[in-house]
Amino acid sequence: MAMNIFDEIVNDEMNKTYTQNGLKPIYAVSKNARIVIIGQAPGLKVQNTGIMWNDASGERLREWMGIDNDIFYNSGLISVIPMDFYYPGKGKSGDLPPRKGIAEKWHSRLLQEMPNVKLVILVGLYAQKYYLHLSYQDTLTQTVKSFKKYLPKYFPIVHPSPRNNIWITKNQWFEESVIPYLQKKVKQTLDY
Repeated sequence: MAMNIFDEIVNDEMNKTYTQNGLKPIYAVSKNARIVIIGQAPGLKVQNTGIMWNDASGERLREWMGIDNDIFYNSGLISVIPMDFYYPGKGKSGDLPPRKGIAEKWHSRLLQEMPNVKLVILVGLYAQKYYLHLSYQDTLTQTVKSFKKYLPKYFPIVHPSPRNNIWITKNQWFEESVIPYLQKKVKQTLDY
């Protein structure tokens, strides 16, 4: 009997240490999804609870999208695929980056499971560089500021982490013009 993708990820040699420690990959794919959120990697709290975006960043993300927990977690209309399925560990100034090779190996297969996706929200620079094929010089600020150029498929946003409060304060245009546009786009996508 062939393994499903989840079992393949669990049994992948790259994930051996996580599997041996009883950790499960954190992602959610629904065949009815209309929106996919592609972020960095689960934080420690998310890894420990097994619930995606179950932290302050997730609360802010749902607020930015204009949706509640029920739509986010229970509707089947929202899927989540991080650039790494596991918490990568702590670095000097926050969490370590997602491991390389995860998105290349698994994302296209997971996205094939979701034929109704109309919008991919790219949260943070790792997802944006991978999906938008940005150059080394392209910055998050430039990319988010020119979000309309990536529509209708992709919508790049800054990570909603409290660590980015300074960036958000410095770039007031984000909450004044990008967030309302994101909410409108999310509503249109979920309403057909």
